[in-house]
Amino acid sequence: MLSQRAKSGSAFNYFDYFCDMNLLAVIKYIINHPLNQNHKFHAVFRFFVWQLYKKFFSFPVILPFTDKSFLIMRRGAPGATNNLYCGLHEYEDMAFLLHYLRPEDTFVDIGANVGSFTMLATGHVGASTICFEPIPDTYSMLKQNIGVNTNAEKVTALNIGLGAKPGSLKFTREKGGMNHVALDTDKDIVEVPVDTLDNIMTGKSTKLIKIDVEGFETEVFNGGEQTLSNKELRAVIIEFGLGFQFGFDEDKLREKFLKHGFISCRYDPRKREIFPNEKGRDNTLYIRDIEFVKERVKKAAMVTVNRNIF
Repeated sequence: MLSQRAKSGSAFNYFDYFCDMNLLAVIKYIINHPLNQNHKFHAVFRFFVWQLYKKFFSFPVILPFTDKSFLIMRRGAPGATNNLYCGLHEYEDMAFLLHYLRPEDTFVDIGANVGSFTMLATGHVGASTICFEPIPDTYSMLKQNIGVNTNAEKVTALNIGLGAKPGSLKFTREKGGMNHVALDTDKDIVEVPVDTLDNIMTGKSTKLIKIDVEGFETEVFNGGEQTLSNKELRAVIIEFGLGFQFGFDEDKLREKFLKHGFISCRYDPRKREIFPNEKGRDNTLYIRDIEFVKERVKKAAMVTVNRNIF
């Protein structure tokens, strides 16, 4: 049975699942991705070349991500290879980051995984990044990706989790991009230190937060009220849909964003336009001071990704 998030349309985060279950579903997703519309053959070709490569070779390779950044491709790291097939596997959110951030900004990446968003923010844009990845093996891959990009000195990578209070939490460690705070039924877990977002951000400010912590977002922002209140923060990219696992009512988190002056939006990268978000989307862009944000994205430099310029 598919997970709730896969059913709702975020299927490509579950690439390995679909590859095992339905190859045609993977191919269909790849050719229908917005950045592959004019390059469908090349997209499918990249997919099969990588399948052959990882069948016969085990060592990683460094490949271009955007025209200014790189990602290390390796077995067992779909967070990177998804971008190989589609350019930007979370197209709207990643394109928004590329158009919105500036080199003088600070970006916060919560649940960085191997660092796709971090590489765009710092490797491409040149912004400073504070990123969090609690799983030791994944953190190691994150650090390697940081190291092969320019501006590596502008990244602060922390091998910790975030929560409502300092302490420690147990995490799964064998689920790749879907690792999460461990439930009672989970096995093969690792205990990691935890701090609050407000503690880490004391004396700092950020223009953009991206958070993907597999349902634990509510607890992270319970420890991030001051950060959320800081008017320098104009946008948050957040994923909903899995909070029920921990007993969280995610509508309360949505209400918290509204209370702080954010509105739910979506972004059209080609037109560089921001629209109200339709109800039910799992990945949501929350924006405060929308006129400021609109002006910024319109003035951003063009970006080249997989033969696309936008």
